[in-house]
Amino acid sequence: MGLGTFGGGTGALRFLLEQGAHVTATDLRNAEQLGLRLSDWGPPGRVNWRLGGHDERDFREADLVVVNPAVPLDSPLLEIARRHGIPLTTEISLFWQNNPARVIAVTGSNGKSTTAAMIHAILRAAGWVAWLGGNIGHSLLADLPNIKSQHWVVLEVSSFQLEHLDCLQARPDVAVVTNFSPNHLDRHGTLDAYRRAKQALLRWQTGGDVSVLNQDDPDVANWPTAARRVWFGFLDRRREGVFVAPDTGRAVVRWNGFEQSLPLGQWVRLPGPHNLQNAAAAATATLAAGVSVDALQTGLETFSGLPHRLQFVGEVDGRQFYNDSLATTPESAITALRSFSPSQPIVLLAGGYDKGVDLSRFADAIVRHARVAALMGQTAATLEQLLGERDSTGSVRHVVCTDFERAFQWAVQQSRPGDIVLLSPGCASYDWFRNFAERGERFIALVRSLDRTR
Repeated sequence: MGLGTFGGGTGALRFLLEQGAHVTATDLRNAEQLGLRLSDWGPPGRVNWRLGGHDERDFREADLVVVNPAVPLDSPLLEIARRHGIPLTTEISLFWQNNPARVIAVTGSNGKSTTAAMIHAILRAAGWVAWLGGNIGHSLLADLPNIKSQHWVVLEVSSFQLEHLDCLQARPDVAVVTNFSPNHLDRHGTLDAYRRAKQALLRWQTGGDVSVLNQDDPDVANWPTAARRVWFGFLDRRREGVFVAPDTGRAVVRWNGFEQSLPLGQWVRLPGPHNLQNAAAAATATLAAGVSVDALQTGLETFSGLPHRLQFVGEVDGRQFYNDSLATTPESAITALRSFSPSQPIVLLAGGYDKGVDLSRFADAIVRHARVAALMGQTAATLEQLLGERDSTGSVRHVVCTDFERAFQWAVQQSRPGDIVLLSPGCASYDWFRNFAERGERFIALVRSLDRTR
């Protein structure tokens, strides 16, 4: 139910077909909207396609319902399945139940994608076989035949996925929590419900496991866990873990009774102090897995970042273009705004799908750090009102744009040589795009077309 646009649904479909299952694939969107070519899935009848709508009979008569994690748990169709005693699962739950390898799982409101990718890079630098998946990259179900017990799997897990993994009492060998702030309240309803979903990552750990916690986040620092606690952050409170000074980049590593100072900042090639904290989290997690300091250095030095996360696209007429489409929360966008020198004026493309979160701090950051803001999507009117309340002198020129191309064109027109043109929406993409990746790719295409016309 719900094929999605990142490959998890189609990955589960392919896996189940390989197991010999008779599969009905159902989604509210049609094949064109999903980017599916049905002929790629074999002869007619191999898959029972139910696209453009759902049929209640499918949820009464199935033996198993595989749910896209974005589908709310209180969906009436899922309630029909429950009433008929039909079990529910997800793509990542299918993987977890069949995975033989050790797992490092990463969650948090912000930074989890970069942290998970850094962990993966460090493990590979150590010469180990490591796999990266979950809420990042492709479905790992297809890789199960090649994943061995001595390997490591690094999973980025969202609150939606954790709601289902909680039912399995899923227990990662190493759990990493980057931070916690309001998000997805349109789905979870309350901050407490969102917190409970995130805490599922730690809920079933035991004394032989490791919980890597952000000691600078007072919420996360107090989350309950039965596992061994280790820490990361900017402040060194003499705990076990990795602690980095944001001004110098020097890190203190305190591990198993030993203490060492490392030039962590020299190894991290990504801008912004938040990436030092991501690196500290990744270092702590991989030390828990048993890597050496040499592997830490090599892994971080060779890690060039993720697509759509403060991705440098290019320079055109003296203007530098950055794609931060993965900034789907206000906190992520605020972090992006803070990553550049105050001497570099920022022309910002902001706004998108309304998840029901407070945007006031985002508006404060726009006033402090941006010279121009093109406001987009469902949240554009809210951001316009918040900027008007905060920017009495009109220092930030802003306008509500009716589509993405107009937002880009207006931003470029307002920019000057030496400016940063930054796509960092602070909101999800679902009002105008299938996902953040499509939004980011559209931004990249517009920058490249701009370069060709010069």
